Amino acid sequence: MRVYVPLTLPGLAEAYRTGVLGTGSFVAYAVTPELRQWCGSEDLEELEYAALGQAALASLRLLAADRSATPRRVVVAADVPDRAVRTGPDADAELSELGEVMVAAEVPLAKAAAVHADAEDAERDVAAAAEALAEADAGDDHELAAVEAADHHELLWYATQEIPNLVRQS
Repeated sequence: MRVYVPLTLPGLAEAYRTGVLGTGSFVAYAVTPELRQWCGSEDLEELEYAALGQAALASLRLLAADRSATPRRVVVAADVPDRAVRTGPDADAELSELGEVMVAAEVPLAKAAAVHADAEDAERDVAAAAEALAEADAGDDHELAAVEAADHHELLWYATQEIPNLVRQS
């Protein structure tokens, strides 16, 4: 199953240093039945793009929690065995976001298919979105607009061979 793991640039640097994307049980995003229903589509490319978008929002939440990180959203796409992914009623009660899954296995960074990350020119909008996120979640329309401004920046696709260059930017 393809999962999308939200990170920050320092998180990606740590995964590169250790060679492990995640250990134990960690949150990722994937095409789940709930995501399919929400999208109203069976187009796998469209569904994976929606899961990527949910992971990008989770990356923004990580940035809101760590203001020292370079304000660029990072998502790693990785392939993991289906049996390592828990969704729905069998998953932890903590799962609340659309497409959110628990990966219950160590995932070597070598299993990454690609990295998606903001370009440098998105940093200003991403920083503003991270700052506005709590108020946006509380329903503040002005702050929601700041979060949406970051969402207008498409995440760029990077081959796994480009990870060393990305982590130098952290």
